[in-house]
Parts: sequence; C-alpha cells; structure tokens
Amino acid sequence: MDTTAAVFYNKDGYDTRGQRLLGRHSAGEGFLKSLVQHGTADSLYCWADSETTFKEFCSRIQPWLQQPRKVRWIQTDRPDLLSQPGTIYRPDPALADMVWSRRFLDQRAYSVCGVTHTIATKFVMEAIGDLVTAPVQPWDALICTSAAVKTTVERVLTGWGEYLAQRTGGKPEILVKLPIIPLGVDCSAFPQGVEALNARHQQRQELGISPDDIVVLFVGRLTFSAKAHPVPMYIALERAAQLTKAKIHLIQAGWIEDPREEPDFKTSAQVFCPSVNTIFVDGRNPEIRVNIWSAADVFISLSDNIQETFGLTPIEAMANGLPAIVSDWNGYKESVRHEIDGFRIPTLIPPPESCLDLAINYLDGSLNWPTYMGHTSLATAVDIDACTRALCKLIADSELRKRMGENARQRVRELYDWKVVIATYEDLWRELAEIRLTAPESAPVKAGMPPYPLGDDPFRVLGHYSTRTLSNEMMLSLGAIATPELLKELRTIWFTNFGQDKRISVKIQMEILEIIKQKGAVSVGEIVDRYAKNQQELAYLYRTLLYLVKFDILVISY
Repeated sequence: MDTTAAVFYNKDGYDTRGQRLLGRHSAGEGFLKSLVQHGTADSLYCWADSETTFKEFCSRIQPWLQQPRKVRWIQTDRPDLLSQPGTIYRPDPALADMVWSRRFLDQRAYSVCGVTHTIATKFVMEAIGDLVTAPVQPWDALICTSAAVKTTVERVLTGWGEYLAQRTGGKPEILVKLPIIPLGVDCSAFPQGVEALNARHQQRQELGISPDDIVVLFVGRLTFSAKAHPVPMYIALERAAQLTKAKIHLIQAGWIEDPREEPDFKTSAQVFCPSVNTIFVDGRNPEIRVNIWSAADVFISLSDNIQETFGLTPIEAMANGLPAIVSDWNGYKESVRHEIDGFRIPTLIPPPESCLDLAINYLDGSLNWPTYMGHTSLATAVDIDACTRALCKLIADSELRKRMGENARQRVRELYDWKVVIATYEDLWRELAEIRLTAPESAPVKAGMPPYPLGDDPFRVLGHYSTRTLSNEMMLSLGAIATPELLKELRTIWFTNFGQDKRISVKIQMEILEIIKQKGAVSVGEIVDRYAKNQQELAYLYRTLLYLVKFDILVISY
C-alpha cells in the first residue's frame, strides 16, 4: 500500500503567484512540489471540493511530474475514501472539524495531519485549543516546524486542559502527536557554481553595484508589524559602515503590504543609515526570488514579531551559501548556529502580564491582527550593538563569510532540503499508519449516542417537536397526488423537488409506488427490507418516504 497522504487542496495554501505573497505560500508550494517530485508513492491524492479545484491541482503539479504518476481525486463528501492513502494532510492546524467528521465513519479509517505556520492569531490559538476536546487519536499529528512552536502548542494545550479540568472536574486527555519537522527549500532551484557567479555579476550590474562592494540582503515582507522593524537594522548598518569604511548596499527584496508604510521605510533608511545605499526590489517576482541571493555577501533578518514561527528566508539564504545575521528568535534559534553559520543577535521582551491588555483588546476586536502585532513588535528589542559587531566581522573578513556560508550550505543540504524533509513526512505517515493498527481508540463511539454531541441528527435532538415518529409497523398507501401528471409537476417545481440528491432515486421511488399500487397497502418495514442494504440507504429511504407523505403521494396508516 502507498505510504502517502491526500493533499487537502485549495489554491491559497500552495501558490506563490498571488499579489500577497506570504511565508506559508512559499512553504506550501515547496511542500507540494517536493511531494510530487520526491514522494515514493505510486499515486498522488487530491482532496478537493469540486472537479474544477481538482483540475486546478492537476494543472499546478503538471510541471513537477518527472515520471508518470496516477493522480486521484477524493471528493470532500467522500471521506470514507481517505482510507486509500491512509492520511489526509492539510496546510494548517485546523484538525478538529476533520476528526469530528471521521468519527461518523470509523476513527481508525485514516489519520489527520496538519502543520503550523503562524500560531499567534486568534483563529490558530482556537484551532489548537479545539484539539483538547476534539476526538483526536494517537494516530493523528500536528507538525510543529520548530521546537519553539512545539513549546507554544504544548503550553496552549496544557493551559486549556487545566482550565477545562477546573471548569468540569475532568482533565482532558491530549493524544495528538506533535512531531518537529522543519520547512524545507529546494537547493537545486538556486544557481550553483558558474551559474551563480554569472547571476551575481548580472544582478549587481543591473543594480549599479561594484564587484568589491558589500551587499547585505533582507528578504521578506516589508512591514514593521508582521516581519521585522527595519530601523534597528538601519542603525546597525550605519554604525558598521562608519566603523569599517566599506561601501555597503542594503537590498530589501520584498513587497510593502500597507502602502502607508512605503514612505516610512524609505525616509527612515535615509535618516538612520545615510551612508548605506538602500535598494528596494519586488521579492514577488519569481526571477528575483531565485537570483537575488547571488548578489549578496551577507543575509540579515532581525525578526521581532510574534507571527514568525520558523523563518524560511534564512534557510534560503543558507542554501545559497550566505552567512546569516538573524535575531535570536523562535525558529531562527534552531536553523542558524551562532558563530558557525552566522550570528544570532540577542532579543529582549517584557515580563509576562505586560501585554495582557493587548491580548484582551485583540480578543474583543478593538485591536485588529496587524495592530496587535505592531504593538508587540515595538515591545521587542534587538541588540543593535551585537548586530553591529556581527556586521563588522563579516564585512571585514571575506574568508569568514566564505567559511560560514559553506557551513550554512552544508547544513541546509543535510537538514532542510525538501528531499530530506519530505522523506521525514513519509516516515511520519508510515508511523501513524502503524499506530492506527494497534493503539487504543480514545472515546469510542457509543451505540445510540451521537458521534458529535453538538452536531447530532436534528430529529434525535428535536424529536420531541413532532406528534409521531415514522416506524416500520406503519402502513403506506397511495395518496391523491400519486398521478403521473402531478408527480411530474412536483419534480418540475424547484422547491418541491429540492434536495433530490439526498433522497433515493426517482426510479426506485416509482418502483415503490407501483408495489403499493399493486398491493393496496405495504408496511414501511417491507419497503425497508427490500431497498435499504446499509445505514446510508436506510437514511435516504426514510427521508424519501416522509417526502412522499408530505405531498400526499403516500398516506400513512397508524
């Protein structure tokens, strides 16, 4: 059997071609491309809501298919078919709805696997909290892209569990696996050797940069609130320029999300690093995203915000042989080794309770997400002196740049190349499949009880509304509307034919009417025995019989 996962596909999760390019888009595209190119399964599975979306998936992966592979569509209304791949993968942490849906089928049928990106939003925090009460199993997993992320997720789950214990008297059991698997990069996508040298020459020539000048590169969204406040970087660069007397260029390759910030970026650069030539390029351009690394000598990213979790751009820089100067912050702590691949710059935050009012204001809607991030960013300090010292060391020592860059390139090849990462994904999916066979099932469904108490059959929860409930002992006979002409009219009028896809076929309906016509009266049980071979057919049949009674096609005798 294939060891793989069906990809829960929506364009936004896997496409870098939009105007609003985010880290999760790059990560999603990289994952999908790698799964297609390096996955070992014979088939690729797409979990999509429509044939149109499936065709879009096929078109998206076509350029990456290096060998013939079967591409199979699993419709979102057929979760039972997920047993074929064995796992459903979605590019976010919102697992709760999917495990509740699975509970209506068979909790061992397949595994549900998600991944974290930004985790500080209200949506994501609530999605993580939902895992405490949702029927997750030991064979489900939420992939954490860094140890920093895993620590946060564990704190949220523990805190929410303790609250529920206090509230209800019973402490929930948290079973979801939390493996640490980093995001990856395609090392082969970047220029190498002579190609890299040619790209370096071309990029510098186009930007008016001399061969011996020093280029420091920042890649990412240009926004103070959601990525990195630029001014500490500007101040450190200016001090480094004054101390080293080097001709320094700062390339900021990204895009300005909020037009209000564009003049601030450019004005603050002139004010705080006047000795540095600042260059802005559109990092959404595919050619720039691939080649701009070759122009640089040093990469810098002083992330200072709570939306960052892993940090893909330092990995891309390292794959291109660049030493990285990064803030000592979340996932950066794990990817860049201090004084080996680059330098990690100390960060400082206020003690707990200092920003509780901001959290309350974000929860009650008086602060939106960007503003909330902006406030926390301004309360996070990056050591400018330490950054200056790191810049001076790298600017002054080309051999140090080369040595750290090669260390970085080797580290990425060993740990972060998508070929390596996707193999780790497949190992995880294989492990989850093994666990499904043997591990005890948490909260098995009880006979006569709803699989999801907040989404039960409405006619069980609200059964007391009606006078009677249909039973197999009741007798069916033809009503006054059971004529060919009137039946045709019922099927023609939209609101009397509504919902036919959720009833038994018209062909079987006519067969039932013919049987009743011949016999005069037939019990519900007799019709059930003849036409309901499983629970789904039984449900459709009962609903159809009540539909026919509703419009006096059939009459019930009690």
